Amino acid sequence: MTIDWTHAAPTILAAFLAALVEFVEALTVVLAVGAVRGWRGALGGTGLALFVLLVLVALLGPAMTRIPQDLVRIGLGTLLLLFGMRWLRKAILRAAGVIPPHDEEEAYAKESAALRALGGLASGWDRVAVSAAFKITMVEGIEVVFIVIAFGAGGQGLLLPASFGALAALLLVVALGLVLHRPVAMIPENMLKFLVGVLLCAFGTFWVGEGMGFDWPGEDLALAALNAWFLAAALVLVRLCRARATALGPVAR
Repeated sequence: MTIDWTHAAPTILAAFLAALVEFVEALTVVLAVGAVRGWRGALGGTGLALFVLLVLVALLGPAMTRIPQDLVRIGLGTLLLLFGMRWLRKAILRAAGVIPPHDEEEAYAKESAALRALGGLASGWDRVAVSAAFKITMVEGIEVVFIVIAFGAGGQGLLLPASFGALAALLLVVALGLVLHRPVAMIPENMLKFLVGVLLCAFGTFWVGEGMGFDWPGEDLALAALNAWFLAAALVLVRLCRARATALGPVAR
């Protein structure tokens, strides 16, 4: 299969950024599990979850090619749009100061306290450690799998580039975790979620339109216009939400 890597660049970037956010959140919990319950169980649960996720991509990705392309684009594009709107909504509220921003250091401290409250360590494989690491990796990883498959179904030969983007994010987060041994707080996660929400909304709208037979002006260049439109709309909503929150005051908020 010949891949036009120039054409695939937006897909790689979008998959990389979306996966980066999810893997950073998973890393925070895995680090807490390893520090409190032991690294054997933490790494074992994480490795098992990654294997299951890899199998899901291998099975579900090629299966999408057996479904009519227009139906795939409408279905996955709609889900991608809804998924992006959920992320963008939270990002807008955080940027406006309506809800507090996500803090990986705080999340690490809470998870560590919860793990310590579960009691002493078991001999051999600690089931608490294995299950906690497996659960968080699966929860965050399922979202990455969905995004990779959705991006891959957007066009011929895009599954592999989308997978490369997600894999690059995984390797970066793992490397940072090995070096720092602490939550990756230096990554601006809240800003990333804002940008990824815009990207997902734009891609979802684009593929729904293509699936419905709409010819986008400029073809792939229309993606840039859609991204600009969603970004502008989101920034306007940030200003409106901030103004409303200021008017209502801290009690009503």
